[in-house]
Amino acid sequence: MHTPVLYEEAIKALEVKEGKKYIDATFGEGGHSKEILRWGGRVLGIEWDENKVKSQKLKVKSYKNLKIVWGNFRNIEKIAKENDFFPVDGILFDLGLSMEQIGKSGRGFSFRKESEPLDMRISQTLNRTAADIVNSLSSRQLYEIFARNSEEINSWAIAQAIFSARCLKKIETVEDLLAVVGEKESTLRRIFQALRIEVNQEFDNLREGLSGAINILKKKGRVVIITFHSLEDRIVKQFARNNKLMFLTHKPIVAKNGKKFERSAKMRIFALN
Repeated sequence: MHTPVLYEEAIKALEVKEGKKYIDATFGEGGHSKEILRWGGRVLGIEWDENKVKSQKLKVKSYKNLKIVWGNFRNIEKIAKENDFFPVDGILFDLGLSMEQIGKSGRGFSFRKESEPLDMRISQTLNRTAADIVNSLSSRQLYEIFARNSEEINSWAIAQAIFSARCLKKIETVEDLLAVVGEKESTLRRIFQALRIEVNQEFDNLREGLSGAINILKKKGRVVIITFHSLEDRIVKQFARNNKLMFLTHKPIVAKNGKKFERSAKMRIFALN
């Protein structure tokens, strides 16, 4: 099992106590949840990828004090109440995709998977894929997506190139998009990030998820959030300021080693006053 980024730091930040309730809002491979259970906590795991829910339920069926449910964490308050799992002592959001999703899902999350379809849906219940976006929106709309979701400096030129290319051939695979965007890795990362965020409405999910989280959190309960780029981190900071929440660390906790995407991880902890 892949060890989650900032694994030990996140568990320590939650201050897990025996018999208390915790929500793992991004269950993934279950690494964080299993450690919370080991420390005696009770866990409600939320996972949006229905394939992962099915596979993980089989793997963890012997675990007591753990329930996994399918859902989008933007509905965390509704999900918690439907499962009679509130108020809670701690909530964890790990906003990165799992290594299995990136490497084995076949949905085109990585620009290195050239033969995969340009899908990028975390949940297959979503109607619009990344291919739908690049083949249907205007160059102005594409520019706004790239600029807003990744702050790519060449957003306008890339949007125009995509608009021109699709007139000759529909962009359906990762390879098709690479042929238009080019080979510069930093640019590819940002464009793929921007499309994935748009397909899954990740920024809206985060804002609504944080709002729901504080509504089901006990007084002095903790929310731990691991982000992987500055735009997510900005949303977290703004939300905390707007809701007069107390950050428990002056600066974010960062990963000190690991792969490149792990080094971009930042963890923030806030609590209800």
